[in-house]
Amino acid sequence: MMSLPARVCRFRFFFLVASLAVLACVAPRTSAAEASWKAGTATTDITPDKGQWMAGFGARTRPADGTLHPLFIKVLALEDAAGHRAIVMSSDLLGIPQSIYDHTCASLKKQFGLERAQIMLNASHSHCTPVLRNALYDAYPLPESQKEIINRYSDQLEVKIVETVGRALASLTPARLASGQGVTRFAVNRRNNLESSVPKLRDANALKGPVDHSVPTLAVTDVDGALKAVVFGYACHNTSLSIYQWAGDYAGFAQMALERSHPGAVAMFFMGCGADQNALPRLEVTLSERYGQLLASAVEEVLLQNPTPLAPKLVTAHAFTTLPLADIPTVAELEKITAEKPTSNTRWAARLLAEAKAGKTFARSYPYPAQAWLLGGRQLWIALGGEVVVDYALRFKREFGADTWVGGYSNDVMAYIPSARVLKEDKPPRTPLPRSGYEGNTSMYVYGLPAQRWGDSVEDLIADSVQRLVMQVRADGQGNARGRNAD
Repeated sequence: MMSLPARVCRFRFFFLVASLAVLACVAPRTSAAEASWKAGTATTDITPDKGQWMAGFGARTRPADGTLHPLFIKVLALEDAAGHRAIVMSSDLLGIPQSIYDHTCASLKKQFGLERAQIMLNASHSHCTPVLRNALYDAYPLPESQKEIINRYSDQLEVKIVETVGRALASLTPARLASGQGVTRFAVNRRNNLESSVPKLRDANALKGPVDHSVPTLAVTDVDGALKAVVFGYACHNTSLSIYQWAGDYAGFAQMALERSHPGAVAMFFMGCGADQNALPRLEVTLSERYGQLLASAVEEVLLQNPTPLAPKLVTAHAFTTLPLADIPTVAELEKITAEKPTSNTRWAARLLAEAKAGKTFARSYPYPAQAWLLGGRQLWIALGGEVVVDYALRFKREFGADTWVGGYSNDVMAYIPSARVLKEDKPPRTPLPRSGYEGNTSMYVYGLPAQRWGDSVEDLIADSVQRLVMQVRADGQGNARGRNAD
């Protein structure tokens, strides 16, 4: 009979052999599956090289006079195991206007065969970035000489976007993708909390109104596990700065912090549904940097906790929905507004009045873009155009799952996008709230649309479009279809 030590040794030998056999069979297949994504990145500096008007705050009276930190566009190109490609762009821009979106998509289709479903262009909405072509012109006291500078910059920006996408696609190499979600709490609902009262309300744990403090995070690593790119979002206005220097605001500070911590990696920010959210208190560089550090720390926490691996499968979908405009102004109403003290409202009215007298017919609707991606058969990513209020993110998380990512300020930023609740609150006479927000009504003046507000059905129409897109990507994720445009 074999002795106990001998039997133990023999058991250990057979266990080791069996374990090695399992690892030999499983490990290579697992590594190959994890590495069968491909990813590439590229970055381009887009800081204006001459004095140019800054976007966002209508109270500014002159062009920028310096740079706090450079502005960038960054592109992450992805390719799944079946060869389906898509690109994500982050940008230090207030918003991408329709003309730049359309021109860029046309060029990307011509040069790289990418459809709109495969193109996600995000703007950080920093208010220390340049005005772009035909975007919010009524909001600013722009001298005519500035428009030529803006047009030239916008033309160059379109070229730089396409060139940067090309470099990202050319750098595709094997990679792994993983997703997670962190949290940081500096965003405050600006409609429900007076800015001056926020410090006391925060101390008393008495802040009001809906918020979304989640930090969706996509980690892209190479086959050796080194971080190659990290894409992350947050639902909060980038208005912590109002200086006359180019800057990416708190989102810029967050990206710089992450890139310092991970040399060689590209950090990319996308805006959540933060149209009614502000970082408060604000308007100091030290506060902006602090918020950036808080956001970067939330991302680092996700990376530290080993985010969930995503299988190499990408499904993309896109659709335009026709949103009705409401309360189209009459000539008499426009004449009354133009007689008021000069503001963005009077500039808006004067332009529309001139167009009406020239025989132009005002638009009654707008083609609104929505997008859905499904990564790895599990991570749902919804991208919405315009400045979207937080209600949309909360709604879609209830409908599709708490880990759903919902971004705003994507592709075409044409106006604020109120929910039915916000639209009702802001419909004259406005419901009394301690608000500084104007998302449901007079914001149309700022963006120049020929209407006082959106039609009452705006939320239902957007939700219906998103529901169809989500059903589509989830159904296609079970089969072979990879990307559709429902345009």
